[in-house]
Amino acid sequence: MTRFSRVCVMGMGYIGLPTSAVFANHGLEVLGVDVKPAAVESINRGQPHIVEPELDVLLRQVVQAGRLRAALTPEPADAFILAVPTPFMAGHEPDTSHIEAAARAIAHVLARGNLVILESTSPIGTTEQLSRWLAQARPDLTFPHQAGELSDIRIAHCPERVLPGHILREVVENDRIIGGLTRKCAQAATLLYRVFAKGQIHPTNARTAEMAKLAENAFRDVNIAFANELSMICDRLRINVWELIRLANMHPRVNILRPGPGVGGHCIAVDPWFIVAADPERSPLIRTAREVNEAKPGFVVDKVRRHAATLKQPVIACLGLSYKADVDDLRESPAVTIVEELARAGVGELLVVEPHVNALPENLAVLGLQLWDFDRATERANILLLLVDHASFLTVDHDVVKDKIVVDTRGAW
Repeated sequence: MTRFSRVCVMGMGYIGLPTSAVFANHGLEVLGVDVKPAAVESINRGQPHIVEPELDVLLRQVVQAGRLRAALTPEPADAFILAVPTPFMAGHEPDTSHIEAAARAIAHVLARGNLVILESTSPIGTTEQLSRWLAQARPDLTFPHQAGELSDIRIAHCPERVLPGHILREVVENDRIIGGLTRKCAQAATLLYRVFAKGQIHPTNARTAEMAKLAENAFRDVNIAFANELSMICDRLRINVWELIRLANMHPRVNILRPGPGVGGHCIAVDPWFIVAADPERSPLIRTAREVNEAKPGFVVDKVRRHAATLKQPVIACLGLSYKADVDDLRESPAVTIVEELARAGVGELLVVEPHVNALPENLAVLGLQLWDFDRATERANILLLLVDHASFLTVDHDVVKDKIVVDTRGAW
């Protein structure tokens, strides 16, 4: 069976870059491809353009050792990994255009015996479509949907299953699902991930692998929706939802997740819609959970507006913009949505605090908002809106905040 010495990874984001660094650290030659020149230049200096614990040290090591470099275009390799975004369009329809673009980009450098892996979380059937896109671009080669086990190119879906903030550990230790378009496709992909994987590897077909990743995130989304719905009910009934959940979770078969200002990130806020799109009639629970979580930012905005209406000059410290604690990832972040809605509504003066970014996203910057230091913002504000439970926020001086209105969406204070 094919042995791998060179890997080309398409997409140097939160999954592609750490995965590339780990492969390089285990002796493979890795080319990381991205469409952003600034990202490519930063990687080639050994400096990650994303925030992930310990990635800076590892990246510097493998770049200096000559095992990882970045470029704007792909080059020949033994295996190709697609780790590009899969957002949704208007109406929550999946957008696989980035996958198609990556497929067409690698097509001209494919050679017989190559392996192509789709890591991007994808709608059902995308891996099969990937095979067709590649076949259109390379009629001189055969692909699994044409020749089955005898195909020139092997293709598999191996969804990432890592938690931002712990990626370098989890990419190695977590179990992997390997969804091959054929048995030999799954075997080839298993061989590649065995380069570094310590967790168990579970081979299956591509459609099951696609659905497994979507089901994992939809399950969590439904549980969070239950928690968020409880939090809104408890707010009206004057019940401390955090204590309620703590007590309910003492039951040996109950595990309610924590509510928040909504749900963000590149997975949970997006992936359930892929299931809904695949079968709208049979997914009412998944759809409703998404709708509950997407409505939560509006609930938070309304609560802040009510508090602000009691003050002559409301000054609101908006603490945190990322979708989860201690990362710089703003994708689908409910905190960003809340701050933007407060600004557009003119609820009061907003002091935005996010220690993990150097500049506000464009949709906030155009509204005249600026980044503030945490201590200055909490001292000046009369309303503290905790949107993200960053570790640096948890040591707040309670003497400073005792006379202020606190809206804690994370149960951290």
